[in-house]
Amino acid sequence: MLESISFSQRQRLAYIDFCLLFKGAIHRQDLITRFEVGLSAGSRDFTLYKELAPENLVYSTQEKRYFQTENFNPLFEHDAKRTLVKLANDISDGFDAIGDIHFPVESASSLNVPDIFVVAKVVQAIVNNKAISVIYTSLSSGSGARELVPHSIVDNGQRWHVRAFDRKSQSFRDFVLTRISKVTLKETPEANECKESDEAWQRIIPLEIVPHPKNIKHPTAIELDYAMEEGMLTLNVRAAMAGYLLRRWNVDCTKFASLRTGEYQLWLKNHASLANTDNLAIAPGYTREEPEYQ
Repeated sequence: MLESISFSQRQRLAYIDFCLLFKGAIHRQDLITRFEVGLSAGSRDFTLYKELAPENLVYSTQEKRYFQTENFNPLFEHDAKRTLVKLANDISDGFDAIGDIHFPVESASSLNVPDIFVVAKVVQAIVNNKAISVIYTSLSSGSGARELVPHSIVDNGQRWHVRAFDRKSQSFRDFVLTRISKVTLKETPEANECKESDEAWQRIIPLEIVPHPKNIKHPTAIELDYAMEEGMLTLNVRAAMAGYLLRRWNVDCTKFASLRTGEYQLWLKNHASLANTDNLAIAPGYTREEPEYQ
């Protein structure tokens, strides 16, 4: 039935659903104020919501607001990861509708936010399958012109970067978005410059992550933190992204669990899975050949 309802009314129903789920209650005036609709339209929205999910809310005449019931089951799907990010950053885009609600959810500080116009141009290039000319400032060579063929924008947990074919080095690399300026759209790229030819992006590798066998006295706590099954968390990730994940989680990537400080609570059990994978300089302790820890 939701598919037959207008987009604007689905937004309002989702707002009711969201408030009930995350606040536990909602005033009719909240809806009217948020979407600037009349009293009768707001009443119709609550009536329709109750028809669609009769066991989700109950009205208190004393407090003049609707409350979540014990049998509450969200009418809409609220993605946990996206919702937490939006709660932390006070973003409101209709279906999540959280810009006017304060929640005690904090986000760790991140580096500088990319220029919105740079992001827009990069996205245009990706969507329209175009190359771009940019000024890029790197740590090794400073500022200079480059021609890139971007195919994906990625959040590595610390900052945003774009995965692209670099015509200067003739290889696929990662470029930090905040270091890009003066973006100009160029011609359509060659087949070997497109995402399908990015072997490290296309290849999926398994990572078997376990509690650190030498640093952790009570591994059950770590197993609960990461929802491990039988003492292990198996993740299938793109080879191009493996190093970022391992660094973000401080996973000991040495062959014999050799990093012996409390900072490392996890160990990569299947060290061999990283063979033939580039960009692993940031994976904690990873080397292709390593003597056994003494």
